[in-house]
Amino acid sequence: MARTPIWKSIAEALRQEIASGHYAPGDKLPTEARLASRFGVNRHTVRHALAALAEDGLVFSRRGAGVFVSHHPTDYPIGQRVRFHKNLEAAGKIPGKEVLSVETRPADADERRALGLAEAALVHAYHGLSTADGTPIAVFLSVFPAAPLPGLPAALRVTGSVTTALRACKIEDFTRASTRLTAALAGPTQALHLSLREGAPLIYSEGINLDPDGRPIEFGRTWFAGERVTLTLGGVS
Repeated sequence: MARTPIWKSIAEALRQEIASGHYAPGDKLPTEARLASRFGVNRHTVRHALAALAEDGLVFSRRGAGVFVSHHPTDYPIGQRVRFHKNLEAAGKIPGKEVLSVETRPADADERRALGLAEAALVHAYHGLSTADGTPIAVFLSVFPAAPLPGLPAALRVTGSVTTALRACKIEDFTRASTRLTAALAGPTQALHLSLREGAPLIYSEGINLDPDGRPIEFGRTWFAGERVTLTLGGVS
């Protein structure tokens, strides 16, 4: 009778400990060295077991920090008013954003089409990372027409909040005109930011927001970590 591989036994033991609450969502697992000592194996075997748990979405790694138990998926409503902070707070999570870059550059063809811009138009491009309870859940690229919003880059760098930055530029409200959702796989940079393995499942969202006069004001592209977010129809106003 074939013996169960050691790494599978280790993965099953950790799986049961997670299921029983020995490790709660967000908890850090013992280091590879400690697990190797506990199970009497080498670190390569432990790494194989942890990789299997990550494949199942039970754990995720943060580069340089360790391996953590995955949180339950965060509900994220998609509706007429999509507001990151309100959505996360309504789900009982602590929202966070990290500004990765803000630059002003020529718009590409998709951006010109979405925002109704001329051939040589410039846009403000905001690339960032969204977190829930400190766990990365999405990377995003939000693009805005540069001409009517000269002060937007400075406001984004200070606040990180699109809603607050637009308000500083006298755009008091905006509404979602369209949302398009598709499946995607994590590329190297997305995997790094989201602490996922390359090729992990993502939910890709494209959305266009309008200002109170009905003009396109934001073209947003977001890559959600598939195992950490549940997108729902509806919204928080």
